[in-house]
Amino acid sequence: MAMRCEICGKQGRSGNKVSHSNRKTRRTWKPNIQKVLVEYQGVIKRMRICTKCLKTKVKRPLKKVEIT
Repeated sequence: MAMRCEICGKQGRSGNKVSHSNRKTRRTWKPNIQKVLVEYQGVIKRMRICTKCLKTKVKRPLKKVEIT
């Protein structure tokens, strides 16, 4: 499964790593994706979401519930 947020769609980016001598090599920046149990749109389920969405767009359930 791809490293992609299921809410906002954030995924990895690529670009150049530039050294002090200005040599360029390819590198990637990966988003901080966490697999957590959340309540989103009234449904409690396990999702892969970025930490920004975890702080702002979803809430964590208060007690242990069966995953749907």
